[in-house]
Amino acid sequence: MAVIDKNITPAEVAALGEGHLAYLREISSDEIAARFPGMPPITPGLRLWGLFGASGQPILLTDERAEALASAMQNELIPVSLH
Repeated sequence: MAVIDKNITPAEVAALGEGHLAYLREISSDEIAARFPGMPPITPGLRLWGLFGASGQPILLTDERAEALASAMQNELIPVSLH
């Protein structure tokens, strides 16, 4: 059983899986400006898939979950889904 250090910082938690884990998250086109700075405006109300590094760094934005999953695998990242 793993022991959790209660003094671990949020930054340390975010760095635990960096370079190894990526998460998939369905995202609204309305959220894109906050998650993907510099993106051109996208039609409001679309449901898209974002692939993010363990620290939350955006990697990919697509309209297909399978494409985001394939990108994680191609980059040798272990994908996890967030709901």
